[in-house]
Amino acid sequence: MAEKFICAQCDLDEDRCACEKYCILCQGVHEIRLCGDGAYYCRDCREACDLQAQY
Repeated sequence: MAEKFICAQCDLDEDRCACEKYCILCQGVHEIRLCGDGAYYCRDCREACDLQAQY
């Protein structure tokens, strides 16, 4: 089983994280996902920065 990404603020995985979810680059709130660095990104910023979400 792959290691789950952990939120940098609350140290919980994406399914249990209760933090306010917004893209740290553009402040967008649509299609937000946790990435390997522990931060949340929207789809456009993930694609532009070549980041991958957990699943």
